[in-house]
Amino acid sequence: MKQLIFLALALFLAAACARNTVPDTNRVVLTGIDATKKPGDDFFTYANGIWYDTARIPDSQTGVGSYSFMNYPQRVRLQGILDSVSARSNTPGSIEQKVGDFYASGMDMAAIDKRSYEPIRPLLARIDAVTDVASLLKLVVEEQKVGNRSIIGLSIGPDNKQSTVNIAQFSQTGIGLPDRDYYFKIDSSTAAIQKAYKKYLAALFELTGTGATAAEKNAAVAYDLEKQLATAHKTNIERRDVKANYNKMAVADLTKKQPVLRWPTLLSDLGLKVDSVNVRQPAYYDKLNTILESVPIADWKVYLKANALAHYANYLSQPFVDASFAYAKILTGQSVKQTRAEEMTQAVDRSIGDALAQLYVKKYFPEAAKKRMKVLVANLEKAFEARINNLEWMSDSTKTKAKEKLYAFTEKIGYPDKWRDYSKVNVKRDAYFENRLAATKNDYLYSLAKVGQPVDRTEWHTTPPTVTAYNNPPLNEIVFPAGILQPPYFDVNADDALNYGGIGMVIGHEITHSFDDQGAQFDKVGNVTNWWKPEDYAKFKARTQQVIDQYNTFTVLDSVHVKGALTVGENTADIAGVAIAYDAFKLTEQGKSGAKVDGFTPDQRFFISIARIWRVKTRDEFLRMYVNTNPHSPAKWRVNGPLMNFTPFYKAFNVQPGDKMYKPENQRIVVW
Repeated sequence: MKQLIFLALALFLAAACARNTVPDTNRVVLTGIDATKKPGDDFFTYANGIWYDTARIPDSQTGVGSYSFMNYPQRVRLQGILDSVSARSNTPGSIEQKVGDFYASGMDMAAIDKRSYEPIRPLLARIDAVTDVASLLKLVVEEQKVGNRSIIGLSIGPDNKQSTVNIAQFSQTGIGLPDRDYYFKIDSSTAAIQKAYKKYLAALFELTGTGATAAEKNAAVAYDLEKQLATAHKTNIERRDVKANYNKMAVADLTKKQPVLRWPTLLSDLGLKVDSVNVRQPAYYDKLNTILESVPIADWKVYLKANALAHYANYLSQPFVDASFAYAKILTGQSVKQTRAEEMTQAVDRSIGDALAQLYVKKYFPEAAKKRMKVLVANLEKAFEARINNLEWMSDSTKTKAKEKLYAFTEKIGYPDKWRDYSKVNVKRDAYFENRLAATKNDYLYSLAKVGQPVDRTEWHTTPPTVTAYNNPPLNEIVFPAGILQPPYFDVNADDALNYGGIGMVIGHEITHSFDDQGAQFDKVGNVTNWWKPEDYAKFKARTQQVIDQYNTFTVLDSVHVKGALTVGENTADIAGVAIAYDAFKLTEQGKSGAKVDGFTPDQRFFISIARIWRVKTRDEFLRMYVNTNPHSPAKWRVNGPLMNFTPFYKAFNVQPGDKMYKPENQRIVVW
């Protein structure tokens, strides 16, 4: 790797950024700011206050605004494509035929309602025919192949100790509530969710002809079994432990340890010819091995029916869909069900997403955006190298390793170089249920074929229209789909302040994930190995602990706080992402100038842009679930948390002692 001294780096960055400055031909006017608020008290509210007070969450949504909630207007775009394609006569086997007919099959509710739950009658009969653990496991495996996961959590991915090869991995599963803690908490909001979930399961049984009393009893049996499985689940915080999730075991040893699971037969039935697998949470499979024998087969059959009904509910007739939504209302606070067209747009995106994405990219994604993004990514990486060079807490030898990892990144922008092949997915215009199963079976076979094979580093793990970005440590890659490359994150015509504060912050965030509490344990090729000097890693851990402690103090709803240990990776990436983006911005012509635009300095526009990209408003019920289960902090703290730790923000908005966001300089956290 070619190393650059800091002065040469700065000169190069300045020249590169100056050459790529976009003329102010289409100036973006900043709106939604509440100038009556003091920036140093609550910058999120200052930058977004007027928008927040006037924004209305659509009845069919759980929130509105940026980031994941931008997927709502994205679905409108995708729906427009699907409405057009499905109305045409398309060449059989073409992507237009597949996405058009898939969508049309789901939109034909009259045909779906006529079938009621007929599509799963054979499955319910097969469950009734189960007589012992062996036949139970055989049924579980067959359903796994068409996407109905119950008690076995199989996935395929890189071996953390040999990241060039894919292995079979088994994770904890088997529960229907969002997280294991939902089975054990006793607060009123969680109790209401538990009650709604049991009511939902009972309703599903009634819809298949079970009497009300028996249906309620069945729901209780299924819930109790799920709760038993949940006792063996690791918490979402415990699952952040990368090394604890790596337990590669020989099949022969697993067979001795968990004989009831019949691992050789189980693996063979799954289509796996392997002599070892990674069991990510062994305690779950220990528990499953025990209760498969201790719990009566009759109860397991009830559980399997409940699991199947819940999984397939939204593939069936309207009463099943309505029962599913009645539960979702309590869980998320969403008051009105989404339109069928919106639901089917999501179904196509999830089922044959790369086919739909090709039509989206052709219509909505300009190549100019991809070209400018490459420049931004390169500039952010060089800015991060400069920060590594200047770290006072890291030794030179560890810095060298960190920079090697930084410049080993694979960057993916917009859409993949090669698309998924759906030629084996037979899509019929009059068979929605069968279309869903055909797609999930294709996904299963696609994943199965990877086992023991070299990792495909060109593969994408999200669809290009999705508004997201991600870092994948085992592949040491950063990915920016076309969906996020639009305002407020990115605008090919906007000034550098907005683009560096927007998508620049996201780029810096994703880069940092390779150096957060989890990513820092992977080397430049994606193996979990120690590339740190021990004293450097101890200092790094001390700084991430500061992040945990600080974010634990942030209040979300009443007495509900951000979970610092759950969100530490994202918070570390937010704090560093702002700093990296700012450093890169300061090397542009606009960043070096003091010229105001609409009364704001370049630095002020940069920081306001950061607040705009997390401009989100959600329902309280959704926010409560989000805090309990999501590794990201809520939007307000994705703005205020990083900025209260960043000195240039203080200077830009004259934040002073006594302001609510003020922290003495020696208390401002710097990790990277």
